Amino acid sequence: MNTVCAAAVVGLMTAFGPVSVSQAETPPDMAVIAWHLDELITLDPAEAYEFAGAEVVANIYDRLVYYDIDNTDDIKGGIAESWTISEDGRTFTFTIRDGVMFHSGNPVTAEDAAWSLQRVVKLNKGPAFILGEFGLTPENVEEKVRATDARTLVFETDKRYAPSFVLNCLGSWVSSVLDSKTVMAHAEDGDMGNGWLKTNAAGSGPFKLGAWRPNEVVLLDRFDDYYRGAPNMKRVALRHVPESGPQRLMLEKGDADIARNLGPEDIAALEDNPDISIRRIRQGAVTYLGLNQKNPDLAKPEVREALKWLVDYDGIERNILQGTKVTHQTFLPAGFLGAIEDTPYSLDLDKARALLAEAGLEDGFSVTMDTRNTFPIADVAQALQATWAQVGIDLEILPGDNKQTLTKYRARQHDIYIGYWAPDYLDPHGNASGFAWNPDNSDDSPYRLLAWRNAWDIPEYTARTEAALAENDQATRRQMYEDLQRDFLKDSPFVIMFQNISVVAEREGVSGFEVGPNFDVVYYRNITKAAD
Repeated sequence: MNTVCAAAVVGLMTAFGPVSVSQAETPPDMAVIAWHLDELITLDPAEAYEFAGAEVVANIYDRLVYYDIDNTDDIKGGIAESWTISEDGRTFTFTIRDGVMFHSGNPVTAEDAAWSLQRVVKLNKGPAFILGEFGLTPENVEEKVRATDARTLVFETDKRYAPSFVLNCLGSWVSSVLDSKTVMAHAEDGDMGNGWLKTNAAGSGPFKLGAWRPNEVVLLDRFDDYYRGAPNMKRVALRHVPESGPQRLMLEKGDADIARNLGPEDIAALEDNPDISIRRIRQGAVTYLGLNQKNPDLAKPEVREALKWLVDYDGIERNILQGTKVTHQTFLPAGFLGAIEDTPYSLDLDKARALLAEAGLEDGFSVTMDTRNTFPIADVAQALQATWAQVGIDLEILPGDNKQTLTKYRARQHDIYIGYWAPDYLDPHGNASGFAWNPDNSDDSPYRLLAWRNAWDIPEYTARTEAALAENDQATRRQMYEDLQRDFLKDSPFVIMFQNISVVAEREGVSGFEVGPNFDVVYYRNITKAAD
């Protein structure tokens, strides 16, 4: 541990004692965020594949491009000040911005950007598939991704893709640009610095890593030479507070400026506190039912549609979810290119009964649902069970932990699965390929996304999804996704019900904490605190 980090940790031991101990309000130049950090296991952008890890990485590192948080269709230059695309759509040439510095003082070069992308593919950790979408392999990546001089990066794909798709993937956390000299100085046994980067950082972003004490706190220090302007806060502390009650207490006492994981009861209590403001921001994850088409009852189109009329969307949203999710019935979350707000379904027992009768199931049928035994999934499943019983559907809930339910789901051994789906990058193809793409429906298919898991054999939807992926014109591409979703709404064996809401509670005077539609589009740079 270097001297700076050691000093920071000593300071943290003083600044962050037990939640129950009364403390002074947070310093005016420091933002304290209470949050769940138990899933934070690595800070290596090539390996981080959890919400917390990707968010922290997004504030330490820069990428070639980034999203306008208020209009994610607008992709802006980051490390790259400009780019061109070849006539065949397969070669992207980026000009690296001059004068950008890493935290070490080393200049950011095209060689660093090329090496960073090559490293992701060569290490082949969890998020590497995002760059693998373009036909990159450990064997060809040095040829396909290369620096031709200090300020020019060439990125070649295996075929034509929508330019926005390529740029969206290069704007994701896995495409962060690393200080290659600093990282390789800590490499061991050919790991390209992976061991060191699990707990250290070598970026050029608005914050430097000050200290990380797992399951306690992450301390980020302002990088004064950040090319877009230094952050407002000298420090940002992410404090691990796993329970809602202590988060609320910290916020009320002034021991935290922002709380991120409040439960419905604590949110409701804070709504009436004049010292606290509540913001709700839609984020990418959707809650859905997957209906296995190997089940002969669920394979009937009338049954699939009936189940969409057998969800009390308003009642569940109001009584169970209480502001943490909002009704959403299509596979593209609000905030994504091509997302639509159509919600044609509501609770209608008579329509459901008529559809079941058309399917020859006027007396109902029996079916099972694999359900994670956690809130709110288990509670939503129980609400569905009670509603479905009113039309003769005997729903047996099969509770299990996350691993148990997912293992069964991925093996196509379920009847109905209830769960979440969160996009890996801020592009519509991430969800379209999950819900509406299945090029091989055989049991031994290598393509095992959601449509395959539910045995939905869809050559027409697969072709339309692939066409949207290749579409060069942004407006046309948007329309293709809108049309795809409207057809999907009625036809599909998916009952998409809700979209996640990120609930942010802030002390009076706190502003500038930016939360976008995906987990790696959350920024601390513009946080400010008004003087008392």
